[in-house]
Amino acid sequence: MIDRIKLALALLLVVAGVAAFYMLAEQALVLRILAVIAGVALAIAVMWTTPVGRSAIVFMQESLAEARKVVWPSRKETVQTTATVFLLVIVMAVFLWIVDVGMTSVVRFLMGRSA
Repeated sequence: MIDRIKLALALLLVVAGVAAFYMLAEQALVLRILAVIAGVALAIAVMWTTPVGRSAIVFMQESLAEARKVVWPSRKETVQTTATVFLLVIVMAVFLWIVDVGMTSVVRFLMGRSA
């Protein structure tokens, strides 16, 4: 039960940080952003004291580690892939247009409306 209260408190701290961002509309942007960061930091500190919070934080850390392992394509590979997709789209559009014209002709012929 105490863990649920702590998680609710963490959520309230995040909400308070976001609310402070909007309530400090007349203040400098840096102060407003610091209010949000403080709310999130305090929420993480409270979450760290619960088993669910610890597992969530560990999950986030592992997710970031996996994201760093992603190998992004080079500019050349991206351009080549994009060009291939565009070419395939054009080829399929022409193919479907030909099939549509052919089917329309067949249906008109079958209905006796040949033009």
